[in-house]
Amino acid sequence: MTTKFCRRQFAKYSGLSLLGASMSGWFSQLAALADETGKRPKRSCILLWMSGGPSQMETVDPKEGQENGGPTKAIDTSVPGIRISENLPKVATVMGDLVPIRSMTTKEGDHTRATYYLRTGYLPVGPLQYPSMGSFLGKSLRKEECDLPSYVSINPFRAFSPGAFAPGFLGPAWSPLVVGAQTTNNEVSFEVRNLKVPEQLTETQVDARLRMLGSLEHSFLANRPGSPGASHLQSYEQAVRMMKSQAVGAFSLEEEDSMLRDAYGRNAFGQGCLLARRLVEEGVAFVEVSLNGLDAAGGAGWDTHADNFASVKSLCEILDPAWSTLITDLKQRGLLENTLVIWAGEFGRTPKINENSGRDHWPGSWSTVLGGGGIRGGQSLGKTSDDGMEILDSPVTVPNFMATICAALGLDHTSTNQSNIGRPIPLSDHGSAPLSAILS
Repeated sequence: MTTKFCRRQFAKYSGLSLLGASMSGWFSQLAALADETGKRPKRSCILLWMSGGPSQMETVDPKEGQENGGPTKAIDTSVPGIRISENLPKVATVMGDLVPIRSMTTKEGDHTRATYYLRTGYLPVGPLQYPSMGSFLGKSLRKEECDLPSYVSINPFRAFSPGAFAPGFLGPAWSPLVVGAQTTNNEVSFEVRNLKVPEQLTETQVDARLRMLGSLEHSFLANRPGSPGASHLQSYEQAVRMMKSQAVGAFSLEEEDSMLRDAYGRNAFGQGCLLARRLVEEGVAFVEVSLNGLDAAGGAGWDTHADNFASVKSLCEILDPAWSTLITDLKQRGLLENTLVIWAGEFGRTPKINENSGRDHWPGSWSTVLGGGGIRGGQSLGKTSDDGMEILDSPVTVPNFMATICAALGLDHTSTNQSNIGRPIPLSDHGSAPLSAILS
């Protein structure tokens, strides 16, 4: 007889929390379970998306004492030799699990093109619509036992580039489940709409209607075969499966300890990060949480052409507790080893400060951060000049960044998906290679 091991039950009954607990008795059992299967489980991915382009100098590549550095000070982290901005003191304490990449470089300084490039790995050229990483990674990492969609997007800001959040040629079956936050009496909650059965219908009536609809769907597809119909049917079946599943309980944050919710931050981004952890526990392959300024400065948030220093400080007051608590929470629940956490926006900000005390678009030398599953934390990659204007060591392109994400997740970045025009498209563009120095 096979016993299904539920990670949420493990976390609940072993008493794990940010307050600490002994896990030694569980590790041997977890190891035994892993030995039984003979293979490592599929990993998951959480993307913390900073729409608008966060300033590298006020986050993970400060230039204290330089004219371009402005008033931002640098602080030590838990890893000797790695210093980051004073705006992220709690992230500094979990640096042993993170790798700042300080040498990202592209030629894309436009929000639309840069967002598309970072989120798909491909430039928007020609009629081919490339899928978002949430779509193609979710497809590759999907866990069959999970009743929820493989790609969940929390509070996305899609105005810059709607196509960068779309499934592209993979079709609507791999679209994200978009979840927005609702705030009632200062309490943030998340709800998936249109899943509740109308009160006037019985379960028997609902099942009968679903059977009738399913029969019509299959009949239609039998007479009109092809990808659009098959994709529609797959989406319908996924919706029904989710509607009938207890997995939707993952969206009920009131189940969580109040102190833990406080630690994440009682705002849409903080609670979104907590929701991301819960969804990963349920087996969701890819979850993204956007910090787009709606909690702080409004609109795109990180697009700080004016008043950069105050705006970034305000945004980091939301980012810092949520990001650091997510890493700690995942680690204490035994989830971090199999969960890659990405922090990124579409580009960085100009080293030179403009006349409005702001920083403009800067794709030449900027930063991202990787951590968790597949990444050897406690180091940094790349180096910029003292004035931040140029890369001195290890320039990182978007295709190589995407190849590294794939490798950390246990995927072959050269594997392909067939496009709608019959062209095989690799997960990462031709000629790319993972950054082996930071892979575990």
